[in-house]
Amino acid sequence: MRHAVFVERGKVEWRETPDAVLQGDGEAIIKPLVVGRCDLDLAYLKGILPMPSGAPIGHEIIGEIVDLGDNTRNWKIGQRVFVPAQISCGECKNCRRGLTARCLKVPFGASYGMGREGGFGGGLADLVRVPFAKAMLTSVPDGVDPVTLIGLADMGADAWRTVADEIQDHPEARVLVLGGMPPVIGLYAAGIATALQVNVTYVDENAERRQVATGYGAKAIASITHLPDGQFDIIVVANPSGLCLTTAFDRIAPGGLITSVTPTLQDIEPIDTRALYSRGVRWAIGRPDCRHCHNGVMDVWANYGFRPEHVPTTRVAWNEAPEAWAMDALYVAAIRN
Repeated sequence: MRHAVFVERGKVEWRETPDAVLQGDGEAIIKPLVVGRCDLDLAYLKGILPMPSGAPIGHEIIGEIVDLGDNTRNWKIGQRVFVPAQISCGECKNCRRGLTARCLKVPFGASYGMGREGGFGGGLADLVRVPFAKAMLTSVPDGVDPVTLIGLADMGADAWRTVADEIQDHPEARVLVLGGMPPVIGLYAAGIATALQVNVTYVDENAERRQVATGYGAKAIASITHLPDGQFDIIVVANPSGLCLTTAFDRIAPGGLITSVTPTLQDIEPIDTRALYSRGVRWAIGRPDCRHCHNGVMDVWANYGFRPEHVPTTRVAWNEAPEAWAMDALYVAAIRN
């Protein structure tokens, strides 16, 4: 079968690899139907984050079940399913706590298409093996174009965890999203927060992304220097600049939550931890637990009207996916006929 691999900065190509086959009775084989280019893929292609040459790529997957082990009675051949980016058993201590990105039954951080240990391959492939079908897979709603949902396979879950629980506890929260890179996750965070009916300010120098944020109902501005007065209860840092992180610490309200969906890759000014201590500020940074968060983002889609497809998506044919992964577009989805 073919799978797509990262070659070097700006280049992905198809290569042959052995067919994915069942290796246990709790497994499934999935034929990807739609694979989205995650913001993380874009970071690899731009050289912002490292990836080994020859590593399989792609991890936002909606597919069709084509083979099943004996112990997978909750699924059937032909069903359309979401495949989470991260490998998780659903049974270990960490999975039971919701830490599905840190499953103890596989190498730490094992995932599809991120150059990590475990040998699970990538999602941009003719077939994908899912080792824990019962725990990992979730159904795609009947009658819905899967391309409109592909962003919920991974980036939507990442965005959901930045705002949703906190808004539930604080329905009058003021939300600030410092966008830019990762671009789509920041926009999804703004879209989910506005769907949950709170006021959102979105900051990004890019006019196209500001227009998308405005379409979601956020107030969009081009520069941190134009931020309105006051503090914010929830801040999402979707930008690797040191300025964005220090701004988040400066503008977070007492008891507020900052979530960084990217590491800060530029030098930052010293942080006054005494002031943060007095204000009771919380800062979350790290990989999302995609399977754990997936039900939540699907709830916002089904019951509150969040629509990931409002982020413009460039649809490409399956065979064109390697070239498309490096294209200059906000979001890309490879579609298999």
